[in-house]
Amino acid sequence: MTCKLLAIGLFIGGSLLVASCNNDSKSNGDDKPLDVEEMTKGQPETHGTEVKPEEITMTNPLNKEWVEHGKEIYGMKCQSCHKLTSERLVGPGWEGVTKKREPAWIMNMITNVDMMLETDPEAQKLLEQCMVRMPNQNISKDEARHILEFMRQNDGEK
Repeated sequence: MTCKLLAIGLFIGGSLLVASCNNDSKSNGDDKPLDVEEMTKGQPETHGTEVKPEEITMTNPLNKEWVEHGKEIYGMKCQSCHKLTSERLVGPGWEGVTKKREPAWIMNMITNVDMMLETDPEAQKLLEQCMVRMPNQNISKDEARHILEFMRQNDGEK
């Protein structure tokens, strides 16, 4: 009973947290939110396309500009659910993730959560462990690559 109540509380709390973090609706002056299609009309697709391993070039040394940009994105969109240690918050901690997972897997979890949860057994295991579905944060492939660079620095790469 206690585990079920805890799980329900985490789900509700996580849902409220996600809803408050994603409250960036735009107004058209009439205090009516614009629909998503209208807001994104004419903009290039920034997410939803599978990241292929051959699309990723790893840099050595790390690209410092990408690390800094990835850190900024982490602070805005990831930090409320993920710690930089191995400790789980809402989602799993990030420590060691670049040592355990391939770059394309990490980037697809960031940009294509739904696809990964439908098709990837490891992503499905993480969902079972965390009991909260990762929200789509509308992160582009370039932004995901910068987050990956920040993760690599977090894991001790120079």
